[in-house]
Amino acid sequence: MPPTPRKLGAGPHTGPRPHLRPPEAGAEVEGEDFARVDWWGAELDGVTFTRCRFDDAGLEELVTRRCVFEQCVLTGVRMGGARHLGSAFLSCRFDRAKLFDVTWEGCKLTGSQFPGAQLRPMTATDCDWSWTSLRGADLAELDLSGQRFREADLTDADLRGTALAGADLDRARLQSAKLRGADLRGASTDGVNWRSFELTGVRLDLAQAVQVARAHGAVVDG
Repeated sequence: MPPTPRKLGAGPHTGPRPHLRPPEAGAEVEGEDFARVDWWGAELDGVTFTRCRFDDAGLEELVTRRCVFEQCVLTGVRMGGARHLGSAFLSCRFDRAKLFDVTWEGCKLTGSQFPGAQLRPMTATDCDWSWTSLRGADLAELDLSGQRFREADLTDADLRGTALAGADLDRARLQSAKLRGADLRGASTDGVNWRSFELTGVRLDLAQAVQVARAHGAVVDG
């Protein structure tokens, strides 16, 4: 009687694994270990990765279209020049990731964490960064206009000269963030603690200026 086939879980691997190929379009992958793979210039279309690891993977020039990475670990990943189009990175960890020159277009990054990640220069349009942890991140001079940062942790972030006009910053944490020259005009800022960061040189609209005045104890007549 032949043995019953069984699926083996991903075990530990050592050394680079450049010959492990990317999944086919539409594949669903769960719990796999893609550490140290070399997928330079690969294209992923409609692939779903759940609780997978990409530690120290080489994903330079990677292109993803409508892919989902959920609860994945991308510690030390190299992703320079990658393009993500309509993809989602949900509750992922990008510890010490090299994300320079990445293009994020219509992406969801909700709940993801970026400790020690290199994020600039990058291009981001129509993205959702809600509930992300961007503590201490260098986002200076980036154009993040109209994007969603609802309840994002931007504590100690460098936002000098950053365009955040029309962004959703509701209940975002901005304690000790560097904001000189940042443009917040038209941004939604409900629940923002205006007393927790320096406002010198920050561009505000009239409604925000009233919020700031009230936060500092002024009585503003309508």
